Amino acid sequence: MMTSVPMPSPLPVRNGVGATRLRVPASGPWATVAEYVVARFDHLDADDLHRRFDAGEIVSADGSPIRRDTTLGTHPFIWYYRDLPAEEPVPFREEILYADDDLVVVDKPHFLPTTPGGRYLRESALVRLRTRLGNPDLTPIHRLDRATAGLVMFSARPSTRGAYQSLFEKRHVTKVYEAVSALPPEWAPDAPALGGQTFPFVYRNHIESRRGELRVVVDDSRDPNSETVIELRGTGVSGSGHAVLHTILRPHTGRMHQLRVHLAALGLGILGDRWYPELLPEAPDDHSLPLQLLARELEFTDPLSGTARRFVTRRTLSEAPLPER
Repeated sequence: MMTSVPMPSPLPVRNGVGATRLRVPASGPWATVAEYVVARFDHLDADDLHRRFDAGEIVSADGSPIRRDTTLGTHPFIWYYRDLPAEEPVPFREEILYADDDLVVVDKPHFLPTTPGGRYLRESALVRLRTRLGNPDLTPIHRLDRATAGLVMFSARPSTRGAYQSLFEKRHVTKVYEAVSALPPEWAPDAPALGGQTFPFVYRNHIESRRGELRVVVDDSRDPNSETVIELRGTGVSGSGHAVLHTILRPHTGRMHQLRVHLAALGLGILGDRWYPELLPEAPDDHSLPLQLLARELEFTDPLSGTARRFVTRRTLSEAPLPER
């Protein structure tokens, strides 16, 4: 499978945040690039945007400034630094489990996004780590949802990044997750099963992500494109008094929201999930009940050294069953 090479930014990372790239149409009702940008960002002050063009803050692929009178169609892309909004700090800290010249492995907390996006820029694992390690080349090799905690790998330098990325592209990384769900009312302790299947079992369906939609769509009329092995770890009562079921999840594919969708389809919606099986109204983060999904293990053969590597999270799920006394 061919991998597209990202277009390099002509502007360096600043305060841990990379420059933003904007595609500019080759034609349209705008005479200049500046006119297009003012129309594109009509919620921003036009005079301030013109000031940024005049100050040389908006540049082309070779780093040369785009002037106020630069003709539309001259440059297909422009780069600029976003004005960083005030952000509410995420009150949880990532933990570095491993770091060398090529690879950084982090234990990410719930509520912290892997990369900047939306209202989170500086409050992301990537920007925090670039600042903390003083490495603007740091780039995630894969991602976790903001709501999911656990292991994330970062490439520390461009020259070896492709070797680690290919591990995920070729599915040469063994990933293990764990999740906690409410115990189904029909649960039979003497014959543990789910959906007529005894543990462990493989669950498959067809998942499709569509532009502009927050949640993925399941299409049962199409051949499965996602697969997860689901194992039973245990049942019991959590510290908050919930009757819960604790599962181990081994995804063989990496579709968007795959594990959340698979458990929801089986009637085991993960505790704290506000998207599946039902999309709940947007609300402030509830730190007392994070999504009970944890990226627990990553195992692979290092493509540079040939060494077998295995990383395990130090985090636990707050709603996991308490040990029996």
